[in-house]
Amino acid sequence: MVEGARVRLRGWQQAAVALGSAVGALVDPRRADLIAALGETTGKPAFERVLERMKRNPEGRFMGSRNFSPDDRPPVRFMETEELAYVAMRAREVHDFWHTLFGLPTNLIGESALKVIEFEQMLLPMCFFSVVGGTARFNDKQRSLFYQHYFPWAIRAGMKSTDLMCVYYEKHFHEDLEDVRRRWGIIPAPSI
Repeated sequence: MVEGARVRLRGWQQAAVALGSAVGALVDPRRADLIAALGETTGKPAFERVLERMKRNPEGRFMGSRNFSPDDRPPVRFMETEELAYVAMRAREVHDFWHTLFGLPTNLIGESALKVIEFEQMLLPMCFFSVVGGTARFNDKQRSLFYQHYFPWAIRAGMKSTDLMCVYYEKHFHEDLEDVRRRWGIIPAPSI
């Protein structure tokens, strides 16, 4: 059943989309549409928890007033409600803000480290799968660097920072990055 651009899936269909997306994303990690589908089909409970946190947070409640439609992000297709679709889209939108906040590059190590932080913040299964898939592509030097430095840092950074899904980032663009990092408990990535 289709609602607008969203598709309702039965349990077995959801599992099939999740499995197909996971395999496809492992084969070609640049396929943002497959990574998005994996996140949507495995992340409903996590998105529901984030939605409840956003509703309880004064700054996080702005969600209904924004109409984001970034062209570089795949549309949300497998969420059952408008609110959950918003949370899934917002998680995609703030991903790049988090790269800046934590000082992470957009290479394979930086993306994998950010997925650890995203997992700490949202408990999305897709983030865990992305770390497993991403680190499988590392060479020995990258693997050593990641697990000795970035992985422990990312766990600590994700746990220490404020609830980053409840931040209205657009209201803070004019502020100094270091001040924002201090206020939100952001630990920048190790410089190695």
